[in-house]
Amino acid sequence: MTMTVIWTGMILVSVLCGLATGRGPAVAAAAVEGTSAAVQLSLSIAGMLCLWTGVMEVMRQSGLADKLSRLLRPILRRLFPQVARDREAMDSISANVSANLLGLGSAATPLGLEAARRLAQASPGVASDSLCMLVVCNTASIQLIPTTVASVRAAEGCAAPFDILPAVWLASALSVGVGILACKIFARMWRE
Repeated sequence: MTMTVIWTGMILVSVLCGLATGRGPAVAAAAVEGTSAAVQLSLSIAGMLCLWTGVMEVMRQSGLADKLSRLLRPILRRLFPQVARDREAMDSISANVSANLLGLGSAATPLGLEAARRLAQASPGVASDSLCMLVVCNTASIQLIPTTVASVRAAEGCAAPFDILPAVWLASALSVGVGILACKIFARMWRE
């Protein structure tokens, strides 16, 4: 609701400023051009999302997702020691991390919600250390293949949409590292 009010207010102020400065036709042309660009961008992102969601489904059907999950399990057990023995919770967390590694934020969201639901069952009404760690890892996620950003860059005419990979890897590794460190420090501080 709040975002609706903010966006509506911004649009009204823009239109009123355009009319007040005598640029009404330019505002109308920009609105038409902006909606057209938004539809084109949405379609290109949807195409890339369909591709990578399909790749994720092929990985799941072929067993590759399970192998990736097993590969991540030793790391995730150290990050989530409270639920390391809960296979369903660990599978949900692994699926969420796998989707984030592929840059599939839209696919990672329902997986993250499922993992959060499972973690919340262990400590109803209170955010456990594991739940806080999941939120940090999901928000700051390491992305090996930033599909959404690459699709936006491709839609805008970038000749090499994946040339940002080193910067994305460095930034996401740093953000996850700092987030995990902060989560561990705060967990220890509040226990004492």
